[in-house]
Amino acid sequence: MATLYITGAGVSAQSGIPTFRGDEGFWTIGSKNYTPQEMATRSMYIEHPLEFLTWYYHRFVCYRNHGPNDVHRWLADKQLITQNIDGLDGKAGNENYISIHGRIDEVTVFHSQGDKVSRTLAPWAEIDEAHLSDSLLSLFRIGKNGPQLNESLKPYVLLFDEYYTDLYQINVAQERMLNADRIVFMGTSFSVNITQMALDIAREKSIPVEIVDPDPAHILYHNVTVHRMTAQRYIEYIK
Repeated sequence: MATLYITGAGVSAQSGIPTFRGDEGFWTIGSKNYTPQEMATRSMYIEHPLEFLTWYYHRFVCYRNHGPNDVHRWLADKQLITQNIDGLDGKAGNENYISIHGRIDEVTVFHSQGDKVSRTLAPWAEIDEAHLSDSLLSLFRIGKNGPQLNESLKPYVLLFDEYYTDLYQINVAQERMLNADRIVFMGTSFSVNITQMALDIAREKSIPVEIVDPDPAHILYHNVTVHRMTAQRYIEYIK
C-alpha cells in the first residue's frame, strides 16, 4: 500500500518547537506592531524588510539547531509532505520529503513568483547578533531602497500572500496525493491550502484518510479514521 504522510507542527512539538496556534504559537505571537498574519507576508518583506527579517530570525531561525524526535526518525523512510519549515525530517534522514512551505536553513534570490530559481544555504552562521540589524540587511543584500528583484535574498518560506509554485514542489506533491492508496495526516489543524488540496483529492478518488491528533479537526468525509493521540503515541501504537 502506498501511504502518504502529511505532517504539521504537532509532529515537531516534542522537539521543542512551538506549534502555530497554541498560546506560544507562531501565529499567536506577532511583533511589537504587527500580527503574525501581517508579518509573514511578501508585502511586509518588501515594505519593512528589517522588521520582517528580525521577526523571522527570532521566531523561526532560533530553532535551527534543534534535533529530530522519534516521529521524524520513524518517518525517515516514508513518503512525506511536511508543512513544517524546521528541516527536522531531513536531519532524521528522509532524503525525498517535500517541505511544501519551505525551510529555515535555505534561502533563494528574491524573485517574481513562478520564476525558476535555486535554493542555497541560509547565511545564519554569519549573523552577528551584537549588530543584528546591520548584519541581516547586509547578508540579505538589502539597501536603502529595500529588497531588489534578482539581487537581494529572501528566506525560502512560503508567505501568506504567496502561492504554491514548482519551487515548493507543488506538482510533485500533487502527484504523490493522486498516487496514494492512503493519506495519513499527523499533527495538523487543516487550516492551510495543502491539507485541503489533499482532502479534495482523497474525496474525489475515494482514498482512505487517517487523522492523528489528540484534538483532531472535524472534516467532512466519510472514509476517515481518527486516532485521538499524539504522533509519538501513534507510532508506538502501530508497531
